[in-house]
Amino acid sequence: MPVDPGIAAMLDQMKLMGGRGLAELGPVQARAQSEAMAQFAPPPPPVAGVEDIAAAGLPARLYRPLQGPERPPLIVYFHGGGWVIGSVNGSDPTCRTLANAAGCAVLSVDYRLAPEHKFPAAVEDAVSATAWAAANAAELRCDPSRVAVAGDSAGGNLAAVVAILARDAGSPPIARQLLVYPATDLRGGYPSIHENGEGLLLTRPDMDWFGACYLRSDDDRADPRVSPMLAPSHANLAPATIITAEYDPLRDEGVAYAEKLRAAGVEVDLRRTPGRVHGFWTLAPFVPAAAAEMTGAARAFGQALQAARG
Repeated sequence: MPVDPGIAAMLDQMKLMGGRGLAELGPVQARAQSEAMAQFAPPPPPVAGVEDIAAAGLPARLYRPLQGPERPPLIVYFHGGGWVIGSVNGSDPTCRTLANAAGCAVLSVDYRLAPEHKFPAAVEDAVSATAWAAANAAELRCDPSRVAVAGDSAGGNLAAVVAILARDAGSPPIARQLLVYPATDLRGGYPSIHENGEGLLLTRPDMDWFGACYLRSDDDRADPRVSPMLAPSHANLAPATIITAEYDPLRDEGVAYAEKLRAAGVEVDLRRTPGRVHGFWTLAPFVPAAAAEMTGAARAFGQALQAARG
C-alpha cells in the first residue's frame, strides 16, 4: 500500500522546508534540530506520575500508567536516534503512550551518545541501567519479576543486545523484549536498504553517518553487541515483539531477526505495519493512524508482559 497520507504530508512539508543533511549539520546541530521538533507536537498524554531519577548514575525518567496493577511490570526503554541524537525529552510522548497503553511503568534512559562516546559506551550504559532497574524494581513500586527491555531504531538495537547479554550473564532476568524497527545487522546488504534509502525519514546517507559516528571502525559491524543478528546463539532469549515498517531501510533486517529468533525456538510476535516509514512511533503525535498502530502494539505487548510468568 502507499505511504500513509498523514506521513506523506509530513514528508512533503519537510522537503519544502529544505535543510541540510545530518552529516552536514553535525552531532550538536542535529540534536538541537531533533529536540526542536518536539515544540510543534500537541500536548503529550497525561500519565499517573513522572519522575526524573538516576539509573546506575544515568539520567532517566520513570513513567507510571494511568491504569494498571498496583505494582506494574517495568519496561526499560532506550530511545532511537542512531546512537547520536535523541533523548529522554524527545521520547517523552512515546514513553507516555507506551506506559498507558501497556499498563506498565516505563523507565526511559539517557545513555551516552556518539561520537563523543563511541561503541561500546551505549551498550555498557544500557546493560547497567537494566541491571539497576531489575535490582531496584521493588523500590520503584514495580514488579521485579516482570522487567522488559524496549526501544526504537538504535534503541531497539540496544534492547536486543541487552536481552542477549543478560541471558549470557544469567541476570537480570528479562521477561520480554519490544524491538521497534530495530537495527539488527550493521553489515547491511538487505534489499529494503536500497528500496527505501532515499526520500523518506531515514536515508542511506543518514545510516552511513550514524555508523561512522558510533563505531570505532568497520570491524565493529561484526561484533554481536553491534549486530545482534550475529550472536553465536539466539536460544533461550526473552519472547520478542518486533515491529517493522513497510517503507523502512531497516525493514528486512527486522524481519530476518524475527526469523532468526523463531528458528532458535524463541516466541516472536512480528508486527509488519503497511504504509509506515521508519520513525513512525516518533511521528505518532502528528499522525492519528500511526498513533493508533502504536497504541495497539503497546497494548498487546503489555498484555503479554503482564501474563508472563513471575
